[in-house]
Amino acid sequence: MRRLLALALLVAFGAACRQDMHDQPKMKPLRPSVMFADGRSARPLVVGTVARGTLREDQAYFAGRTGTGFVTELPVEVTPDLLQRGRERFEVFCSPCHGRTGGGDGMIVQRGFKAPPSYHTDRLRGMPVGYLYDVATNGFGAMSGYAQQVPPADRWAIVAYVRVLQYSQHAPLADLPTAGRTELERSLSAPARPEEGRRP
Repeated sequence: MRRLLALALLVAFGAACRQDMHDQPKMKPLRPSVMFADGRSARPLVVGTVARGTLREDQAYFAGRTGTGFVTELPVEVTPDLLQRGRERFEVFCSPCHGRTGGGDGMIVQRGFKAPPSYHTDRLRGMPVGYLYDVATNGFGAMSGYAQQVPPADRWAIVAYVRVLQYSQHAPLADLPTAGRTELERSLSAPARPEEGRRP
């Protein structure tokens, strides 16, 4: 008898706990609704709604522009860590087309695809950093934009690294440290060696 009573109490408590939670009134996405005049359960966003984390008021940082022109100075602090990150991201996303030195001779170009312009042309060396950021964001010509794959911080790191690549190919000799200048002068004055494996 006690067992039957305990079983009955268990069933009663179990039924009381449900309180029809499995069938509660709620709006499911894309289901019709009689609550609203247009019959839709999914409501349009309130005008001016901005998703959390997507308010991008800093136009210089998020668009590479100020007013109608491109920014001319990087809106981030240039540090060794930033340049290292830029190099790493550049080699992942940019070097397949642009090459590791930015010469426009990446691996897919060697496989027959159209070559992008070299970063070392006077035209691109003279472009403001905001232009480079804009192209990385929105694309240009045959290049698609990378806004979805590369976040803004990494795009600026890549732009900073591109500037380093450009400078590396056009740096004045006087800007080199003494040790580097001596080594370069020694390598330039050394006689050229015949290519290995080539018969004279």
